[in-house]
Amino acid sequence: MRKALRGFLSLAVLIGTVSATGASVGAASAADATAIRSAGSDRSAGATADIKDRILAIPGMSLIEEKPYAGYRYFVLNYTQPIDHRHPSKGTFQQRITLLHKDTSRPTVFYTSGYNVSTNPSRSEPTRIIDGNQVSLEYRFFTPSRPAPADWSKLDIWQAASDQHRVFTALKQIYSANWLSTGGSKGGMTATYFERFYPKDMDGVVAYVAPNDVVNKEDSAYDRFFENVGTKECRDRLEGVQREALIRREPLEKKYKEYADTNGYTFNTVGSLDKAYEAVVMDYVWAYWQYSKLADCDTIPADATTAPDQAIWDSIDTISGFSAYVDQGLERYTPYYYQAGTQLGSPDIKQPWLGNLSRYGYQPPRNFVPSSIPMTFEPSAMRDVDTWVKHNATRMMWVYGENDPWGAERFRLGTGAHDSHVYTVAGGNHGSNVAGLAADEKAKATADILRWAGVAPAAVQSDPAEAKPLAPYDARLDKRDVTSERRQGPALRP
Repeated sequence: MRKALRGFLSLAVLIGTVSATGASVGAASAADATAIRSAGSDRSAGATADIKDRILAIPGMSLIEEKPYAGYRYFVLNYTQPIDHRHPSKGTFQQRITLLHKDTSRPTVFYTSGYNVSTNPSRSEPTRIIDGNQVSLEYRFFTPSRPAPADWSKLDIWQAASDQHRVFTALKQIYSANWLSTGGSKGGMTATYFERFYPKDMDGVVAYVAPNDVVNKEDSAYDRFFENVGTKECRDRLEGVQREALIRREPLEKKYKEYADTNGYTFNTVGSLDKAYEAVVMDYVWAYWQYSKLADCDTIPADATTAPDQAIWDSIDTISGFSAYVDQGLERYTPYYYQAGTQLGSPDIKQPWLGNLSRYGYQPPRNFVPSSIPMTFEPSAMRDVDTWVKHNATRMMWVYGENDPWGAERFRLGTGAHDSHVYTVAGGNHGSNVAGLAADEKAKATADILRWAGVAPAAVQSDPAEAKPLAPYDARLDKRDVTSERRQGPALRP
């Protein structure tokens, strides 16, 4: 382990720490400290108690439900978090957590999607590789894990990392073996930020398809990506459909209005049906490469100019989703768009094949957040993380897809990195993972994950080529279908 055991600290404790800007977090009261010592003083006695009782003995932890699953215990929990980790006395909120419990002697994976947490049992790829426990955390401000009233200024990457730090600190008293953090896309970003602010917590990081928009106003890497991705034939098909969708704006927007009226959709946030329509169309090429494979290009109309309106509509709707920018589609993702417009940054690509057909260009995150929520962009946030990664990354891994546009701006290692790697899945999309790597890289990455978790078998320690997941594949726990994700929200988001 690369860190010292932190001892028996409860979730009620706010460890004194310093953020990137130097602000400190307050310590727990003397009464809290007494409760901590009482709860954690007898480890041998605690180890014999039922795992649910041990978890619920943590101050601030409450049970929502337990769901049965063979070979595991699965809990959906609430945990009391401070709204502001710099000023913990100024209110709290309930943050959802799920826990897939296997055994306290096994290592644990800390998973975040960067969005809502699923309340159904599932395993991330590292959890299967190490055959461990998994703690999954809902990102702050995604409902229902949102303070009321919502002070949006408290939604930033440091506050979210501090949420993870407190959950880890509390559960480490029960799950004392090694911990890894992981997540895909915005979850991969979240795992990286957690490591930047609390580098002593985890024993390793496995981040999937994590964008790294260091300079928000400089997006030429995305333009170069779209000039070369896939084949010219496929690019021509996609660009042709996108052009026709804008050329036929009038009849297709009439269809869009009928669709919106039928479903009760409104356009108050984005401002008009026309803006929402164009936003969906502008996402089309990006969304295709994010979620599809080159082989799927035969589903795209070969000659868009002769295709009927319905074929253009169906292709755009299937790839981008016409519900993406209605109020009802945007509401769930307000926290993401807020972060994109305040710290994370967002892509802005030129799409020269559209000529002057676009009226609005790639619309900024401000257009997708209610005007009542103030937003100011902080350009130093991503530069800070990028610089830290290049100089300090230790036991960190990033996996990208060759054909995923989000990987055009990615994390890269510098001379200060140690025991860290960046991998690319050939032909991979936004669902790329270790299993999709070339055989030698797959073995090396798997061996590293096992080693970081402290469970690498002797054969793997001698020869990384022997590395493979310790747990057998489970279709229900391990399946992730990225194609279904395009229907769950706006296309242009990580």
